[in-house]
Amino acid sequence: MRCTMIPLLVALSVPAQAVDFRIQDEQGQPLATVMVSAYPTETFALDKSDNGYAPHGVVNRGLFEYTRFSGSDGVLAWPDMPYNQPVRYRLRKQGYKDVVVAPTSEQNFSLTMERETDPAKLAASRAANTWLAALDLEGDEELKKHFVLQCGFCHQQGTKYIRWQRSADEWSNTFERMIGYGSRLHDEAQERLPDLLEEGYRKLREHPELIPAEKPWQPQLADTQIKELAIGDSFSQMHDLLVASNGLVYVGDNLQDRLYEIDPTSGEYRVYRLPNPGYELGGILAGKLKQFPKHESYMGIHSFAESPRDGHIFITPSVQQALLEFDPVSKEFTVHPMEEGFYPHTVRVDQQDRVWFTLAISNQVAMFDRQSGEFTYYDLPARSFKESLTIGASSFILQLARWGVPLHLLPIDKESMGLPLPYGIDVAPDGSVWFARLHTDAIGKIDPQTGEVRMIPTPFKGPRRLRADSRGHLWIAAFPEGQVVEFDPGAETFTRYDMPTEPLGSDTPYSLNVDRERDRVWVNGNASDTLLRFDIQQKSWRVFPLPRRVTFTRDVEIAQDGTIFTTNSNFPSWHIEDGQPTLIHIAPGS
Repeated sequence: MRCTMIPLLVALSVPAQAVDFRIQDEQGQPLATVMVSAYPTETFALDKSDNGYAPHGVVNRGLFEYTRFSGSDGVLAWPDMPYNQPVRYRLRKQGYKDVVVAPTSEQNFSLTMERETDPAKLAASRAANTWLAALDLEGDEELKKHFVLQCGFCHQQGTKYIRWQRSADEWSNTFERMIGYGSRLHDEAQERLPDLLEEGYRKLREHPELIPAEKPWQPQLADTQIKELAIGDSFSQMHDLLVASNGLVYVGDNLQDRLYEIDPTSGEYRVYRLPNPGYELGGILAGKLKQFPKHESYMGIHSFAESPRDGHIFITPSVQQALLEFDPVSKEFTVHPMEEGFYPHTVRVDQQDRVWFTLAISNQVAMFDRQSGEFTYYDLPARSFKESLTIGASSFILQLARWGVPLHLLPIDKESMGLPLPYGIDVAPDGSVWFARLHTDAIGKIDPQTGEVRMIPTPFKGPRRLRADSRGHLWIAAFPEGQVVEFDPGAETFTRYDMPTEPLGSDTPYSLNVDRERDRVWVNGNASDTLLRFDIQQKSWRVFPLPRRVTFTRDVEIAQDGTIFTTNSNFPSWHIEDGQPTLIHIAPGS
């Protein structure tokens, strides 16, 4: 492995240095909770000879970017700055202008931050959720929830790329393209929203004072440490991830069919191309990405789960009828073909080493028995006879789409009839299997012993991904509601908790995970550039702002030491503040 220059190798072997910051406002008062990010100015040369990415199995190494926060006294004492080279710093605080320190070897800083007084620049600095909250859709909250549910699948709503000037016709064209990608925006919304969005965003651009302030960052951030590692490029989509028992982190680039195997301590990583025994580009959804400028999605790497028996990693390839297995020792892939079912989505492994996953298009849950090598399919109930016919014709419908038939122009009703969309799944401590069905506002339970399937309606919209805690209670991400919801299977009751993102209800939790050892729920704050933590016993929240604006995360993993991993997973990734996807590692502190 080579790096950009020999002195860097020498510098990296020198012990870390101490760096101190004293930060104040224009009146000389100390500024707390200032986000200070450090960026290396010299890095290793990366081998990107495989169409812009690392070749299969070749070791690359990146350098981490580091972020910490000032204390109540405006001081940040950074005793272990890992760079021994000139460093670029960026200081960021809500309501203030960013301060960028040009590359320097200085170790002591006294810096002043200025308040941002320009209303337009102040509004532009706020997270997407504040713009989305201020967006007026004629006061129709049901329409707004539907808009969030169907138009926030892959990226934030309210960012600078979304809110710039578009005519109603341009919005209509955008909707047509997004429906081609998989959105189920209903017909009435397609008719009403173009004019409402043209006028709504125009009003906000002309009156930036209407954009509400974000909730102030919490003082406990002084104990928090964040580091990021750049992986992939602006054409990547770093979807789900796994913190494996071998200490490595696995990340899937959904658009480029690559598996990243990352050492979270050293920054070394290998990239493995997914097998392709002659698949069509785009798989069963070959026409979906025809307009996307660069992709190599033959399998569509999606979700991960690790076997407790041998550490093998099971991966759902969303655009193939298969389950993928990866041996982290031999680095070999095994493809397990499926005889039925479409769009393998979220995957989990139970206590008996059986692999469970949702099949989003065919309205099923599948189970792969590793001992027999056989699949069992659980058909989920349809909501109507019409829906059962549509689901039964899934194979034919997908073939029509591959032939180029413009199915995205067909009518879509408010219930998304024909696509119930089983989504998240988890295995409870008692072995029962629970799943969420996004478009039907319901969760379901499978008894692995009897095969019985039971559906339970939710009193909220858009149950997305879910996890079970140590007691067997479920925690559900209510995507368009800005809430997480606890379900008690014994009492069959739902308890709803507002996420603390302000304005309330403006965040979009894509996913969550439960730290069963510490009784904490970690939630993706997809519209607010945050990760959030809910303490189950204390019923209290902590919020962790992330360094890059427009950070859209789809998954969260918990390491044994309680630290947290996620990835910036925008589609498209060029929406991210600097267009760079990253692996994000958070040491939350107290």
